[in-house]
Amino acid sequence: MNRVACCLVWGLLCTGPLSADEPFTYAPVRDFFQLPDGLGLGACTGVDVDSQGRIYLLHRGKHPIVCLDPSGRFIRSWGDDCIVTPHGLRIDRNDHVWVTDIGNHQVFQFSSNGERKVTFGKAGTAGNGIDEFNQPTDVAFGARGEIYVADGYGNSRIVKFTPQGGFLGSWGKAGKGAGQFDTPHAIVVDRQERVIVGDRENDRLQVFNANGELLAIWTGFAPFGLARDREDNLFIADGRANKILQLDDTGKVIASWGSEGPGVGQFQLPHMLATDRCGDLYVGEIKGQRFQKFARQGAPR
Repeated sequence: MNRVACCLVWGLLCTGPLSADEPFTYAPVRDFFQLPDGLGLGACTGVDVDSQGRIYLLHRGKHPIVCLDPSGRFIRSWGDDCIVTPHGLRIDRNDHVWVTDIGNHQVFQFSSNGERKVTFGKAGTAGNGIDEFNQPTDVAFGARGEIYVADGYGNSRIVKFTPQGGFLGSWGKAGKGAGQFDTPHAIVVDRQERVIVGDRENDRLQVFNANGELLAIWTGFAPFGLARDREDNLFIADGRANKILQLDDTGKVIASWGSEGPGVGQFQLPHMLATDRCGDLYVGEIKGQRFQKFARQGAPR
């Protein structure tokens, strides 16, 4: 089956309804990722899936961005010419690939075939101005295409831009109080336009409206990575507990699995995660230097 047909079949298979706020179970998919000889993975820092089912992997090694078809077969790789220390990867609604680079203090937008389209930040320059970052960690997108950057390790803030890249504002500072951050490491925007920030070193999620006003604080986990599925279920990669958590709409943990180790279904510092249209999960591990796929059990296909 060619890659176009594979993407079409994937889209047809993954069209049934999924339920929000119901606990799910998952089974690991063995030997899913088919990488070419010579493409060894480093620390696996980011992953996402586009509207055609193509899977994008981000790792700290040669050819840091890797694109696979929905069956896990290699399509292309790129990124050596501009990325210094890759951290987070997200796909927007137009299937653009966004990557945060904590080594170069930049955020890049690529086309799905690897063409660099937009660059935010100044190469090699850390700062806190409206066009500067200090080790940005993650990106999220609002319903109208707004861009939210978790500016992450160095600045402890969230920066908001128009879809065209115009500065709209920022919020947050270093600290442990409400609305403050100690490493805003991951970020997603849900259907209610709530901006959910993984405040990693404070062991909590902080929930804001689109203007940065604090709505809620959810505690009890170390949110390294965040992902939402198409029914707005929220998942956390807890890098300290080496678990994946599913939360309901109020921040309550309703399902979790995983343990520390190199085995299938275990984790060694899970960093970021993503879902596809079938509800399956993809997890990248820093220490484990691998990606794993987990198939949702009972999901329509």
